[in-house]
Amino acid sequence: MEKAKVYFTKEITPESVVKMYEKLGVELPGKVAVKLHSGEQGNQNYIRPEFVKAMVERVNGTVVECNTAYGGARNSTEKHKKLIEEHGWTKYFDVDLMDAEGPDMELSIPNGKVIKENFVGKNLKNYDSMLVLSHFKGHPMGGYGGALKQLSIGVASSQGKSWIHSAGKTKDQTILWDNLPEQNKFLEAMADSASSIVEYFKGKIVFINVMCNLSVDCDCCAKAEDPCMKDIGILASLDPIAIDQACIDLIYHSKDPGRDHFVQRVERQNGIHTIEAAQELGFGTREYERINV
Repeated sequence: MEKAKVYFTKEITPESVVKMYEKLGVELPGKVAVKLHSGEQGNQNYIRPEFVKAMVERVNGTVVECNTAYGGARNSTEKHKKLIEEHGWTKYFDVDLMDAEGPDMELSIPNGKVIKENFVGKNLKNYDSMLVLSHFKGHPMGGYGGALKQLSIGVASSQGKSWIHSAGKTKDQTILWDNLPEQNKFLEAMADSASSIVEYFKGKIVFINVMCNLSVDCDCCAKAEDPCMKDIGILASLDPIAIDQACIDLIYHSKDPGRDHFVQRVERQNGIHTIEAAQELGFGTREYERINV
């Protein structure tokens, strides 16, 4: 497989997000789902709607989210819709909580390492293409969160999230945390589910990672650590594996004093294994050419 192209700019502005999308040289067709993280209640690090407004408007997109599988303000449709409004998303955008009501849509993963099916919000069927707009950061369970996590946990329904987290043991969030698998199985299940979304959109999908507010904790944490590193930039690619690998490399090669703390979180959870498993599944490559913009 030839190297993937990953575009990079140090400039973190709403206009830069649009510019990086346009560097990819593609136009997302039809009805565009914009998958991003709308932020847990109390989280201070998530990217605000004002920052992505120009990008969502550029593709005439609909912001899409799904309910969570853990306690908090986003694990039921009623609470989640209220928080989305409180965080200002509905002020600017049409927002589709894709699993607001069942039944889930099931995607087959015939070559999955751990899981053979993925359960996503049924409204995914209403979209022709997808922009995966990720806030790159650390993560308490996955080690890091980027494009692959958005594709997997992000697009999965509440029950689908339980399925991935438990590596196919249960879809019931009430017993999920008593059924957690060995860590690498969870990471491989993330890679499996991510592959099904890439397959579903068949090339009509692009990825933008914003490396700002670089906390070791995810935007799903109500009480996240403050950022430990300075902002790095924005990356864009047609390859979800390459873009995450490029972000990881920027972290590892950084001379920022907070770099070791971030790396420690990634390595504690063996986060790189998600990228390894994804490459083995063949829906992208870790080999990339970084093009500075």
